[in-house]
Amino acid sequence: MKRVIVVAALVLVAVASYAAPKVSRKYVDASTLTVINKAQPGGGAFERLDVARYTLTDGADKVFRQSTGLAVVFRTNSSSISARWTTDYRTPRPITTDVFEDGLDLFIRHEGEWVFAGIARPVLKGDRYEFVIVKHLPEGEKECMLYMPMYSRVSSLEIGIDRDAAIEAASSPFKHKVVFVGSSLTHGAAASRPGMSYVARVGRIINAETPNFGHNGQCRFQQHFVDIVCNTEADAFVFDAFSNPTGKAIEENLYDFVRKIRTKHKDTPLIFLQTIKRDNGIFDAKGRANNDYRLRAATQGMARVCKDFRNVYFINPAFDVGDDHTGTIDGLHLNDIGVERMLKVVGPRLKSILKKHGIK
Repeated sequence: MKRVIVVAALVLVAVASYAAPKVSRKYVDASTLTVINKAQPGGGAFERLDVARYTLTDGADKVFRQSTGLAVVFRTNSSSISARWTTDYRTPRPITTDVFEDGLDLFIRHEGEWVFAGIARPVLKGDRYEFVIVKHLPEGEKECMLYMPMYSRVSSLEIGIDRDAAIEAASSPFKHKVVFVGSSLTHGAAASRPGMSYVARVGRIINAETPNFGHNGQCRFQQHFVDIVCNTEADAFVFDAFSNPTGKAIEENLYDFVRKIRTKHKDTPLIFLQTIKRDNGIFDAKGRANNDYRLRAATQGMARVCKDFRNVYFINPAFDVGDDHTGTIDGLHLNDIGVERMLKVVGPRLKSILKKHGIK
């Protein structure tokens, strides 16, 4: 009888040990670390704009709460990096990936360059997402940059490391700030993951923070864009201003848009990007005519603007994705191939303009 009791006790101990494995990871609140690519102070920890400061239209109050373009920078000596997070204010896009909309994208500095390390897929575990981003990292301290989702707001974020490892906030690795304003092309659709949007990639190319004020389908010279730009301190502004408005709207609003911004930013470089020549215009005659009007109005309008205002630039072409029809997902929105081709055109020109103004 005594032997039976002893055996039963041992079995219970074994079962208990199996049911409660040793915890090998600890989590820290990412809001205690450093958030970069935020253009203005205020608002939620992971919101790109304090929307309470503005009168917004077209659902922009929801969109500008999203974490688009934001990243957390930190140092850790952990051999693995995980994340637990929740999101809201999501605006699903049928042409984008779940990782782009709701996931995380990790880069680690390696030999002076920011190198992709892993993604956090939005896999639900209970009431939040949880994912191991990377493991089996080499010994020593790593400098990390974790990009946030592009089409939702991060309402909470914890970064997981080895239980015996350390993590600390890192200062921003960038000394300049170049702010981007634009359409869904700037918002990022349809890159594969947050760190692959053209705005995020430009940030790593020019070594600058690149706050992102892209708003899919709704960048049409509205007053709230003027107000946001005028209330933002930056070394330069880049505008994807011609993708959403009609040619007629460009003719009627572009000059006054620049004039209003110049009342606050007297000499700050204002760099405008010509919009994309849309692939779907090959067979859609009406669409082609509308886009030709848009391209023509932008070219003519910018000739006048560049003549009348100092330090205003027009990069044309800009969203150049080639002629083989593989650079977009739907004839308009850039995939990773399209972004790569665009940057080969825009990157050198943008770097040259910024260098002229001491941004390098």
